[in-house]
Amino acid sequence: MARFLILWRSSTAWPTDPVESSRLSEKMWAAIDDLIKKGVVKEMGWFLDGASGYTIGEGEAADTFRNVSMFSPFIECEVHEVIPYEKAKESLRAVWKALAARK
Repeated sequence: MARFLILWRSSTAWPTDPVESSRLSEKMWAAIDDLIKKGVVKEMGWFLDGASGYTIGEGEAADTFRNVSMFSPFIECEVHEVIPYEKAKESLRAVWKALAARK
C-alpha cells in the first residue's frame, strides 16, 4: 500500500460569504471524517495561514486521485507518493553498487 503526502490549499473558488463558507466547510469535514474512519487518511493538519495544510494518506494511486478530486474546485492539491526510508536506502544502495560496477 502506497503512502502519500498531500499539500492542499483553498482555491479562489472558495466562497467568501461566511454562511456559504461554513456550509462548505462542514460538508468537507464530514467527507474527511469518513476518510479518516475508513483508514485512508492517517493524519491531517492546517498550516498557520488557515487556508492550507497537509494530509498523510494511504492507499492506491487511483483511489488517492479520486479522493483529492472530491474537493475540487474548492481545494487544490499537490500529491507526492512517499517512499519509506528503508526502501529508499535499499534502492539507492543498489543504484550506487550498479554505478560502481561500471567502472
